[in-house]
Amino acid sequence: MDKEIMAYLSKNRKAHLNELFQFLSKESISALPDYKQKVQETAQWTAEALKNAGMENVKVYATEGHPVVYGDYLHAEGKPTVLVYGHYDVQPVDPLHLWQSPPFSPEIRSDKIFARGASDDKGQVFMHIKAVEAILKTMEELPVNMKFCIEGEEEIGSPNLPVFVKNNTDLLQADVIVISDTSMMEKGKPTICYGLRGLCGLQINVKGPKGDLHSGLFGGAVQNPITALVSILSSFHNENGEITVEGFYDKVESLTMDEKNAYEALDLKDDIFIKQTGVPSLFGEKGYSTLERMWVRPTLEINGINGGFQGEGIKTVIPSEASAKITCRLVPNQDPDEIISLLQAHIQKQIPVGVDVSIQLFDKGAPFVTPFDHPAIQAAGRSYEKVYHVPTSYTRGGGSVPIVAVFDQFLELPIVLMGFGLPDENFHAPNEHFHLENYDKGLQTICTYWYELAHTLS
Repeated sequence: MDKEIMAYLSKNRKAHLNELFQFLSKESISALPDYKQKVQETAQWTAEALKNAGMENVKVYATEGHPVVYGDYLHAEGKPTVLVYGHYDVQPVDPLHLWQSPPFSPEIRSDKIFARGASDDKGQVFMHIKAVEAILKTMEELPVNMKFCIEGEEEIGSPNLPVFVKNNTDLLQADVIVISDTSMMEKGKPTICYGLRGLCGLQINVKGPKGDLHSGLFGGAVQNPITALVSILSSFHNENGEITVEGFYDKVESLTMDEKNAYEALDLKDDIFIKQTGVPSLFGEKGYSTLERMWVRPTLEINGINGGFQGEGIKTVIPSEASAKITCRLVPNQDPDEIISLLQAHIQKQIPVGVDVSIQLFDKGAPFVTPFDHPAIQAAGRSYEKVYHVPTSYTRGGGSVPIVAVFDQFLELPIVLMGFGLPDENFHAPNEHFHLENYDKGLQTICTYWYELAHTLS
């Protein structure tokens, strides 16, 4: 990275942190209606920050919910265009009594910034804005064309962003999307996540008698809805941890040898996960490593069961109804709608006599993957290594970020998940924080990446 850019970041560090504190003090809780005006104010603050950094055509776009903030810089002729996505909304702060300092009164302790949104995602969004500013103030031009799309509803599932993206594909068109809303594997170990699993889910409702029955009077004469539900649930897996839904694996691709080698190089032993989870041993689909099961194999999990008497002691009833919640994590080529159809067909075949079964569908999101040898991914890896001076790790994420799949669907661009958070920074929990080491090195890495990307994709 150019010494002038480095010097600018160093000279203005205190002023930039003060600005970040302003950002973090905004109570932009998207989930709570009482904070709607606060969210609007934060959108305006974000827009002003983009303008002050040197971005042009800055606009706050209204949606059916909270606004989307856009800005661009399109003067790098012949160079690639980068779309930076992030979000300015945050999670609720309760339980408030567990915070060591007020969640919207940022403070630094032990070289960490403590505040709601410090890591997820205001701190990381702010770094991208200041990287633009640093380059424009010193070099007077950006090495790439830049677009920002910063939303205010990520923490409630981005209900309105898909419509915005679909209606503004020309506005958002780019050569690569960069998102800093993920974590590194551990302190000092930069990590690029190049794929995420998708998600689909449903609830199985089993109805038996019109009301709870005395088990002494009717036991043995009617079907017990809980027993029927357990029968359905037990049919989803065999003893090897394999999912037995017909057609479930039909479109799942095998992991490449390069990816297998990359995972082995991470040297993550099963003992690590046993310690993290507190289980006596790990279990999963036979024939695959733990990392493969967590990142690149699909799953079907029972997330909750309800039915019958839940109080202390015993109540001798045959319950009237029972239910269970099911979610599946999906991998590339698995379509959520198709998987839901396969699940419904499987359930219908498993319904015992004497009960009725209905199915309630939940939200869903498609999986995504950008090949980890893609030039934009590898350029990001080199940028990390120039700043952190250690090899970059390449992983897939076992979780789901539905908006990433939306970008993949409508814009069809490579997506680089270039995060600077750490797994233990309490995002979504009390005492959320962001390590200043990754704030400083993250700024340097982002600046380095724009030049690396300009050279790689030009």
